[in-house]
Amino acid sequence: MDQSEILKPEQVDAAQKGHPKGLYVLFATEMWERFNYYGMRAILVLFMTKALLFDKAFASNLYGSYTGLVYLTPLIGGFIADRYWGNRRSIVTGGILMALGELIMFGCASLYHTMPDISTFLFFTGLGFMISGNGFFKPNISSMVGQLYPKSDRRIDAAYTIFYMGINVGGALGPFICGYFGDTGNPADFKWAFLAAAIAMGIGVVVFINFRDKYVRDPNGDLLGLKPANPGDKKVSPVLVYLGLFAFSALCVGMLYIDAKIVSYLSYLLIIAVVGIAIMIFTDKTLSKIEKKKISVIFIVAFFVLFFWSAFEQAGASLTFFAEEQTQRNLGFFTVPSSWFQSLNSIFVVVFAPVFAWLWIKLGRREPSAPTKMALGLMLLALGYLVIATGVKDVGAGIKVSMIYLIGMYAFHTWGELCLSPIGLSLVNKLSPLKLSSLLMAVWFLANAGANVLAGKLSSKYPEEEAKVAEYKVSPLVLTNSAIDWQQVANNKKNIQQWDLSTVKKNSHSLSPDSLVALSITAVQQAVTIDTNKINRISPRKLDETEIAKLAVAGEKEGKFLLGTNAAQTEVYIIKGSDKTASVVEVYNLNPEKPTFLGYTIKNLYDFFMLFVVMAGIASVILFFITKWLQKTMNATS
Repeated sequence: MDQSEILKPEQVDAAQKGHPKGLYVLFATEMWERFNYYGMRAILVLFMTKALLFDKAFASNLYGSYTGLVYLTPLIGGFIADRYWGNRRSIVTGGILMALGELIMFGCASLYHTMPDISTFLFFTGLGFMISGNGFFKPNISSMVGQLYPKSDRRIDAAYTIFYMGINVGGALGPFICGYFGDTGNPADFKWAFLAAAIAMGIGVVVFINFRDKYVRDPNGDLLGLKPANPGDKKVSPVLVYLGLFAFSALCVGMLYIDAKIVSYLSYLLIIAVVGIAIMIFTDKTLSKIEKKKISVIFIVAFFVLFFWSAFEQAGASLTFFAEEQTQRNLGFFTVPSSWFQSLNSIFVVVFAPVFAWLWIKLGRREPSAPTKMALGLMLLALGYLVIATGVKDVGAGIKVSMIYLIGMYAFHTWGELCLSPIGLSLVNKLSPLKLSSLLMAVWFLANAGANVLAGKLSSKYPEEEAKVAEYKVSPLVLTNSAIDWQQVANNKKNIQQWDLSTVKKNSHSLSPDSLVALSITAVQQAVTIDTNKINRISPRKLDETEIAKLAVAGEKEGKFLLGTNAAQTEVYIIKGSDKTASVVEVYNLNPEKPTFLGYTIKNLYDFFMLFVVMAGIASVILFFITKWLQKTMNATS
């Protein structure tokens, strides 16, 4: 979980007690918002692949685009708050937009099986509202914490620690509650997860509105976060404000849709933005040589942060696929929802953050420098992936691994985060010239946005361990108006010639002039089209030993009968689990394409996880080697 809004742990000092009640108002508001964000994130890729039937590569890239834009829009939201609206109005606006986004997602999840086109429109619209709302909310609430106290008040550090706990309590509860109601194994239940997230965000907004005037005040008793005093500004019509919000949300929807469906431009846009800012800064003749040296450290640190977060953010994508498909989650009396594993990071942060804070203080003068802590964080991240890579190495086809590997990996990742994440904004603030502080903060957010986009692209390389790519519920066949007994077909007692799969409307049975057989095909109650031309018409029969061997990776061999194959003989369609009323047709890819990344072929899960071990490990080693130079540059005087 990103802690970019939190001060570094070595600053924590909870010695003084007694905090303004406004802190707990901000705590509760942030807790419910984090519940909303992380609860929805925990089930997002599952909803895309199980309900909307997006393939994993597309779902991963879309996830990366979404989380990347979540880190970009605070630049706009923060600017509007500073110049026009103030923190209070921005927080309420952002919260309402996010709650509306979750409700739109609830509508999407309610209609996906009956109105797929409308559902797709609602899906992108809901994500767009979430992105725009986050832009107004995220940069404003954390900045108000310090304003509750007089300058140099020792309680500020402890206040951020309390606020930090709110982030992680929400981050732990969100995946747990949303997963409990939505991640049930029935895709129709995902809507309850979105509704729970909407309710949580609504509670956060209500808490803030009801208590902000009474408690969210500065030490002099003045209200915090009011509209900035700009005497020359004219009053803007509320209609224009709402139209502007709608336009901004529509822009976010459009940016997400274009990147996902038309052209993947976001990564290039981020690179151009960072290069443009770098050129603008380093050609600025008003900056001294020392200032430019310190700024160069920010760019270097941001580069290494890219490697950390792109691997860390697999939690919401490829690691969710792994938890769902390759992890033994059955406890005998209860099956742990795969989304629950995303609560582990927040739980571990609450447990270990005080330990790390104590450790840095205990080390005293031997406390590592900021770059060294970052290098250590990257190494711990690499070790976490090494744990899970060890768990999947040489595991037989169809065998699931113990959840202890996933739990151990998240522990290492959290330790790495506690070393690296808290120093981020602190370092940027410390090294930035005053006149460029906002611009260099933008560089930091751009690095985080780029990391999330890269995380999606890396997740799209997740290898298919199983050959099965789809599963359909099929109604009884219609042959000259006579239903065929699927049980007899499954028992090989009846031989049907000339199989043909035709597209039929949901719950209807019809015969086309050129077809002997018509099927009404649904995938979890959603109409699905199977291209007739892709299927070779053959008789149902038992699989031979060669075919069974090819399908063994799926872990099931019994009760399967061949329905057909595609012309290229790369996919096979199997009848499984038949009775008189319905059957299940499974589609298997016999020769799944092996993904590659920069020439590295990912043949299995071990190769996939080792990619992150090598990537984070090399970044860590390089950062360790240049640590002394970075430290010297940070403290440059000439």
